Amino acid sequence: MTITRMNWETGTWLNSPLSAKIEGSFLKVSPEIGKDFWKKTLYGFEHEDGPALLTDWNNNTAVEVSFQLGSFTELYDQAGILLYHSSGQWIKTGIEINDGIPQLSVVVTDGYSDWSLAPVPDWAGEEVTLRASIMKDAVIIRARTEHHGWRTVRVARFPYVSGNQAGPYTCSPTRAGFEVIFTRWSFTEPDQDLHVDPPIEK
Repeated sequence: MTITRMNWETGTWLNSPLSAKIEGSFLKVSPEIGKDFWKKTLYGFEHEDGPALLTDWNNNTAVEVSFQLGSFTELYDQAGILLYHSSGQWIKTGIEINDGIPQLSVVVTDGYSDWSLAPVPDWAGEEVTLRASIMKDAVIIRARTEHHGWRTVRVARFPYVSGNQAGPYTCSPTRAGFEVIFTRWSFTEPDQDLHVDPPIEK
């Protein structure tokens, strides 16, 4: 399996966070309160000002981001992967606190955003890995922890063949003081089949 582990210095911030510091192999990021990614649907507002550390994403690779959940305690605390094509065409996926528990969250945006949630209360406090892999005109989004195997979260339309970027993001739109610890950012081999789990990086 071919794996390219990214150095945190390699990416470029789409919107800088309140703070970001490298400690050993980890990246600790504090987002600014009130910043987020959302377009129009239901709420009417538009946000594309959350911090995301991005680099070019070749559609022939899968992107994975890992982070720790210990600091996720308040409504809308969130982190994961941003898949970015352009303003108005992007997907954010990760863990988000909603209804008092961790939820697998995906926001798919093409001019307007939609939002899906799946509760994972037994993942609280663990290290989570999100994965996105292109197949034909869609992206397959999966997630796991060190104690729970791969779970397919969503298949969403993502037809853009070039000009894509991907990397870790975090937001905390309603409270100050949130910090997320990212532990890994990798590009690896893409999914071969929707119903076959990808390998786990050792």
